[in-house]
Amino acid sequence: MIPLDPGLYIVATPIGNLGDLSPRAADILSRADLLAVEDSRVTAGLLRHIGVKRPMQPYHDHNADQVRPALLARLATEAVALVSDAGTPLISDPGYKLVRDARAAGHMVVTIPGPCAAVAALTLAGLPTDRFLFMGFLPAKEKARADAVAEVATVRATLVLYESGPRLSACLSALATGLGDREAAVTREITKRFEEAVTGTLSALAARYENAPPKGEIVIVVAPPGDPAPASMEDADAALAEALTRLPASKAAGDVAKRLGLDRKALYARALEMKAAASD
Repeated sequence: MIPLDPGLYIVATPIGNLGDLSPRAADILSRADLLAVEDSRVTAGLLRHIGVKRPMQPYHDHNADQVRPALLARLATEAVALVSDAGTPLISDPGYKLVRDARAAGHMVVTIPGPCAAVAALTLAGLPTDRFLFMGFLPAKEKARADAVAEVATVRATLVLYESGPRLSACLSALATGLGDREAAVTREITKRFEEAVTGTLSALAARYENAPPKGEIVIVVAPPGDPAPASMEDADAALAEALTRLPASKAAGDVAKRLGLDRKALYARALEMKAAASD
């Protein structure tokens, strides 16, 4: 067996169906000197599937700071493959500090792409995919969760979140409260036998799962906000009046036009009218 060049290999693994392991990923796992794994029991099952045994070192949120220096030292002479329990490492999993420090130390860093639950859910949801924001898991506490939702309420992108079954309904309700009752999809068991994508409004989905929390890995996909209602003349006048207290008419018109999406020339004429009326 030809040895791998020393360095860090970021290896994506199946999110459910073991048949999704790419030939390249299987080859890297078979030849790596060490596997840095989230859970050795999970990775051992994957190794049995491809018929190999390799040394493993647990690397997760609880031990990363302690283990990272030793892994970095080994990269000079050994090939270390980083894997998570499922999907692409670093996507809602530890690893970015290891990648950053490995590159800073001059070690080779290679990615072996493959399955990712967030991207797979986007393909199932039937919602816009031209722009999306991955949020990982929302905080468990109600106030912190509401604050996190409020931060993205105006982001014009599809939102992608991970969640557990017992927390699903509460999460969907918090999203409905903070974002409005948008279209959404709840996807689960992706690539497995009982894969499903249930679509509806956030409130309807929250009600569906309130007394029947599902099992399995869950990804929530939420539609972006709709087009905002056009600003009224009253909104424009109020914005202009405020802007004129700190800016000349031309700049006030430009400022309001940018904020409200209105015609700058019309706003400038209106600003002049307002200034003239104020001076009478």
